[in-house]
Amino acid sequence: MSDSVTDCSDCTEPRTALSAAEVEALVRGICFKTGPPRTVGVEVEWLVHELRTPQLPVTSQRLEAAYAALRAVPLSSALTVEPGGQLELSSPPAASLMECIGTVSADLDAVRTVLAGHDLGLVGLGHDPWHSPRRYLHEPRYDAMEACLDRTGPAGRAMMCTSASVQVCLDAGHEEPGPLGHGRRWWLAHQLGAVLVAAFANSPLVGREPTGWLSTRQLLWMEIGAGRAGAPPLEGDPRAAWARHVLDAPVMCIRQDGGAWDVPDGMTFREWTRTGVPRPPTREDLDYHLTTLFPPVRPRGHIELRMMDAQPGEDGWIVPLAVTTALFDDPEAAETAYRAVKPLAERSLGLPAPHNPLWLDAARTGLADAELHEVAVECFTAALDALPRLGATDEVQGAVAAYLERYVRRGRCPADDLLDGLHGRDLGDDLLDRLHGKEPADDPLAQPHGKDLAHDPQARPHGKDLRT
Repeated sequence: MSDSVTDCSDCTEPRTALSAAEVEALVRGICFKTGPPRTVGVEVEWLVHELRTPQLPVTSQRLEAAYAALRAVPLSSALTVEPGGQLELSSPPAASLMECIGTVSADLDAVRTVLAGHDLGLVGLGHDPWHSPRRYLHEPRYDAMEACLDRTGPAGRAMMCTSASVQVCLDAGHEEPGPLGHGRRWWLAHQLGAVLVAAFANSPLVGREPTGWLSTRQLLWMEIGAGRAGAPPLEGDPRAAWARHVLDAPVMCIRQDGGAWDVPDGMTFREWTRTGVPRPPTREDLDYHLTTLFPPVRPRGHIELRMMDAQPGEDGWIVPLAVTTALFDDPEAAETAYRAVKPLAERSLGLPAPHNPLWLDAARTGLADAELHEVAVECFTAALDALPRLGATDEVQGAVAAYLERYVRRGRCPADDLLDGLHGRDLGDDLLDRLHGKEPADDPLAQPHGKDLAHDPQARPHGKDLRT
């Protein structure tokens, strides 16, 4: 969830105030930059754990020592630290899928080497199964974010401090219609997004107990609220819809030159432009406001797909990156995905993602949902067929094929492995395997309990429902 933000040392200096019309024009101009789809990027977030005893919390002092060492390591990707101490690598825009994979893989190797020297490791989970939210970074931005999100309940702190994801960044698309047109890609991202949530769900536990959701991380994003973490309606022009959404979204904070930042309660950016209180908003304030909106698909010149949980294994992040890129950038696969997800749109009831029944079902039951399962198999198969056309290596194709067989065809996701572990191996052993990039020792396809839990949601162990 890291965003590039500017220093506020001069944020109270006089600047040109913006009207609502000027805001709308600026947003329409900067958030969808169209052209032939040709670049790809990825942002991979990781939880940082003790290498040998991941259930123990890591002290702030040890994290700081490790991060100080990492800051001396030359990387091609931008390395940032999340509020709870999670690490994120954000790749530079790449001309191809394989260039992106090569860059991030090399950077991750370097990061893991440094962390191992401090007895720390990276683990791919959408939500920390053990630890309560604890903020590592204490900065004005995160102080204000915490104060703002606390108004809607505990989900905000969990999102900030105990969650991790794989975010895929793709060009907005062509200006004209068609499978690679920006309008089609925008619509596809919001419908296919539910399939990606279900297929890559990997966060079923909080406090060592099942939550009743396969992607608890996605549930937390939904609980933050539609104004902060929701998408705009899909009808009409994407630029106009997003510009209205930006204007009508609540302002998280008003930056100050020294001291705590103001955290207005419920004031939208549109209202700020009308009242000018406590001061008129500027272009810098608009740029900052855009970084405080967390929809599942975010336009930032390109489009960010932000709905997928972090994945297990050292290279688990490659599969969602490869599948998503193929389904958007290969015209044949994009057309197949469009046709496959079109019937799912009815289940959204016209409500924006992720606050609609389709996305709720995806986060709760994953591919145990028969319709999501059928669409996922079709989309993953189309992506696998497209990967050679995108120049993917045999290794990348093999990883996608293995995921298709291990999980998608069987209506499973990585969250099911963790739930299976509650019945067999100790959860700590499973996460140690994940820390070291190993597959779980138990074969998840050989169910010792007499039934496949992925195909029988009633048989899954459910803890409390976090929505209640």
